Amino acid sequence: MNPLAAPTPIPEILLVEDDVELRREMAAYLRDNDHLVHEAGDAASARKIMAERAIQVAVLDINLPGEDGLSLCRSLAGDGGPAILMLTALGDPIDRILGLELGADDYVVKPIMPRELLARVKAMLRRRPPGPAARKTNIYRFADFRLDLAARQLRAPNGAVLLLTRSELAILSALLDRDRQVVPRDELIALLRGDETEEVGRAVDLHISRLRRKIQDQTDRELIRTYRGVGYMLDARVLAE
Repeated sequence: MNPLAAPTPIPEILLVEDDVELRREMAAYLRDNDHLVHEAGDAASARKIMAERAIQVAVLDINLPGEDGLSLCRSLAGDGGPAILMLTALGDPIDRILGLELGADDYVVKPIMPRELLARVKAMLRRRPPGPAARKTNIYRFADFRLDLAARQLRAPNGAVLLLTRSELAILSALLDRDRQVVPRDELIALLRGDETEEVGRAVDLHISRLRRKIQDQTDRELIRTYRGVGYMLDARVLAE
């Protein structure tokens, strides 16, 4: 081991849950598995932590006192913030759908085993876009759009900046890497979670729909094409800066 090599940074996780006992149990398990965990019992405390720390994954309970988790999710996703994992109540699919539509990258139904929470967090960290050293470029152009991977921003032909969630960015990056080639749906499912459950498949379709809508609102071209039963393709020439 090179003694001069820079140490691997410890992932910073924000856990927002008003149930103190549950929050402490989850936080302790994540810390025992080499994660730096910040705890918050409400949205105001979470925002303060977000302003001071480089949070990579935010785990948000929906039912928070005062401002709820869905509102917090919307603002964090819109600000180009961390990957977001929503904690939802059992048997409440509407909350899960709303969370994904507002920018959440994943969701899990409570009660959750700490081991499963750790697995979800690790999966979200693995699918974060590669840093500058892992890619030849962080800038892509297609159909007069400009994607900045480092800033997680997509600039439209008219100059408008479109903020993308982690999942939307991961999907768009996969489409850009396959210049006018179909990316299998199963590959996108594996990219987002690593398994092929029916719920993840629906989440992929929802993320594709939201990404397509953001792009389609800025151009008259149909850039993301669906090949039913196969996958998706970005129908544009891709240039790397």
